[in-house]
Amino acid sequence: MIAKLAWKNLWFKPLNTVLSVILLASSVAIITVLILLQKQFEEKFSSTIDGVDLVLGAQGSPMQLILSSVYHIDNPTGNISYDSAKVWMNHPFIEKAIPLAFGDNYRGFKILGTNSDYLDKYNTKILKGKVFENNFEVVVGSQIAAKLNLKLGDTFHGSHGDAAEGEVHDQYDYKVVGIAAPTGKVIDNLILCTIPSVWQMHGSHADENPAHGEEGHVHEENEEVHAEENPAHGEEGHVHEEDEHVHTEACNHDHDHEHHEDMTLDEPNMEITAVLLKYRNKMGIVMWPRIIAQNTKMQAASPAIEINRLFSLFGVGLSALQYLAYAIMLISGISIFIALYNRLKERKYEFALMRINGASRLQLLSLILIESLILCAVGFFFGTIFGRFALGFISNTAEDDFKMSFNPFEFVWDKEVPLLVATFIVGLLAALLPAIKAYQLNISKTLANA
Repeated sequence: MIAKLAWKNLWFKPLNTVLSVILLASSVAIITVLILLQKQFEEKFSSTIDGVDLVLGAQGSPMQLILSSVYHIDNPTGNISYDSAKVWMNHPFIEKAIPLAFGDNYRGFKILGTNSDYLDKYNTKILKGKVFENNFEVVVGSQIAAKLNLKLGDTFHGSHGDAAEGEVHDQYDYKVVGIAAPTGKVIDNLILCTIPSVWQMHGSHADENPAHGEEGHVHEENEEVHAEENPAHGEEGHVHEEDEHVHTEACNHDHDHEHHEDMTLDEPNMEITAVLLKYRNKMGIVMWPRIIAQNTKMQAASPAIEINRLFSLFGVGLSALQYLAYAIMLISGISIFIALYNRLKERKYEFALMRINGASRLQLLSLILIESLILCAVGFFFGTIFGRFALGFISNTAEDDFKMSFNPFEFVWDKEVPLLVATFIVGLLAALLPAIKAYQLNISKTLANA
């Protein structure tokens, strides 16, 4: 009965009630987003570096190297010699080394040259098909297969670089031979192939450069140059012989291109982007970054160190937003207090009549407290819903930009339950003074002044 009366009293002045609910829901929504975002962000980043002690790559920013090679959300620091990298990959300290070669993308999704160990690192199963074995065979991540509707046997052309609108490499077709099962990790948004596929794609592209392969252009240029160099001599025979030589080389080149052999990992003087290293002896994590930096043109960055640094930077922003959210919650508590206190002054004659009709002091006290708690419950309910909608929007944006998604339907009980308790405490504190005033109401004095 008291709860029903409290509900009706709240809607006696709906604008005040709605304002209090909006303020409280806003603070709860912000805190909910931060709780879910921080937990899932840290889990995803931490799980992705499992099994990676160091990343070997080109010199530059260690953070950039980790973000590009492990999380695929930044540009690489450059390329390194595969021959030089193999020296460290085959070191007795190393338990596993996974080479990576970047180059192209397909409709914005990165094409990554690597080996089957990369699939094993994420415990990735092949949902359909098989693992890539030959050049230009690819395994497609589950998210890509779903978004682009790729099926086994489909073929496509990659675009140069990271931009979807980059130059299309149409000299070779990538063929889908496998579709990976969902993992919830970065591999879901990658297209995997062999490293020689990346080399061969860009090697042949370089061969088609106008300076090397455009036969007509070279022929005309040679005629023009020799004509200018020998205006008085008219060395037509010389021009003819040299042009025939160029023409023969171009034809031989085209012939070789048509009958090419697939490149292998044994090719000399080739480059890769990075290597993911896992140690047998963890002492290497401490020693190798300094040794590699001093003796090579490469660097070795620790994912654990760089991600802890990222979390510390990320945590500063989260803390600031949390303080803002709690400040809004405090303001909502003040709003509830003002609404209840003003309502008490307007309803003191009503309370006096309730006392005459048998209502006890505790019932009046309970009425005020229940009104406040109802406001808090409604505000918390809508706040958690709005927060999850906001996280869903953030997830869609992050998936488009960083190929990372978040689950808005997860519940973090160890943090959301305390948030619920804190919300009700704010409501109780806001209602405490008005409730005490209602409890101490003097019936005779109130009615005498009516």
